[in-house]
Amino acid sequence: MKTVVLGGYGNFGARICRALADSPDIELVIAGRDAKRATQLAAELGGRASAMRLDLSQPDLTEVLRNIGAQLVIHTAGPFQQQSYTVPLAVAAAGAHYIDLADGRRFVCDFPQALDAAFRKNGRIAITGASTVPALSSAVVTQLSERWRSLDSIDICIAPAQTAPRGIATMAAVLDYCGAPIQVWQDGKWVTRHGWADLTRIHFARLRPRIGALCDIPDLELFPLHYTGLRSTMFRAALEIGLSQRALAAMAWLRKTGFINRPERFAGLLNRTANGLDFLGSALGGMVVRVAGTDANGRPVRRAWHIAADDDHGPEIPCMAAILLARRLAQNTLPGAGAYTSVGQLNLSDFAPEFAKWCMLTDIVEET
Repeated sequence: MKTVVLGGYGNFGARICRALADSPDIELVIAGRDAKRATQLAAELGGRASAMRLDLSQPDLTEVLRNIGAQLVIHTAGPFQQQSYTVPLAVAAAGAHYIDLADGRRFVCDFPQALDAAFRKNGRIAITGASTVPALSSAVVTQLSERWRSLDSIDICIAPAQTAPRGIATMAAVLDYCGAPIQVWQDGKWVTRHGWADLTRIHFARLRPRIGALCDIPDLELFPLHYTGLRSTMFRAALEIGLSQRALAAMAWLRKTGFINRPERFAGLLNRTANGLDFLGSALGGMVVRVAGTDANGRPVRRAWHIAADDDHGPEIPCMAAILLARRLAQNTLPGAGAYTSVGQLNLSDFAPEFAKWCMLTDIVEET
């Protein structure tokens, strides 16, 4: 399967390319606006990949993809918060499958309705949000609540390592909703909160406690629809350096009160500032997913899944779902044509070999 990775030399794209380069069923093409960087990565992979210059905004994107024989396109060039569906529509018209790492709430949540007809018409599959959220997060929730009578609440927190590589696109995505109003499902109704506000102390199995703040991600909207009877869902991010977390909270307050707008403009500056604080942090990051509900015997139960990633391997996690799904497409083992979110596409056990590859440790804890 000829697989084109858009943004293939970026923070996440390069990791996906390295993982797929050894797949016998995949012919890899590293694509992006910088032909030199694409060529350098292709050379690093030892001839197992080719490179090409490709701009997502070029009007002949469909023709280019069709002419090179693209069978799968993996879109990693974020941020997705402000993107339209131009790229997936071009992929559908070119007759190729599509996977992306999108974390933009509207992009992911509206994706099936907007694109299902286009991909179904050509007999192709499109999956959005093939990343930590909602692909891995939904796999964890389903595993933790298996055979329960009811699932009442889901509470997730990602805790990145301070020294892990960061991209400006990731920083821009974070700042896009900093201080913006966010609809959150709480106690069976939608309430308004603000991004990166309401600081809360979060505990982890193998990390020190951190301060977490609300993030706007697709899970907040998808989970109340997917898990029947769910009463509350929450998603936070907890930076390792408390100063950084409080700085984002301050920026959220400034946006909320109207002192600044479009904080994503400061992505480059804040990314450089964060790099200057690396000496205060570590290479250890992780994630926790907590669920509460009623077990098969009718008893209240609370359970948590933790993962710890050391040696700055944390950024491998957002790439795993796309890697797994690409391999399945190459082996023709995914469901029928159409456009889908990544919710329920993978089981937690599917991720286990990837966790082991990077020496990541997981724990399931029964909580009170």
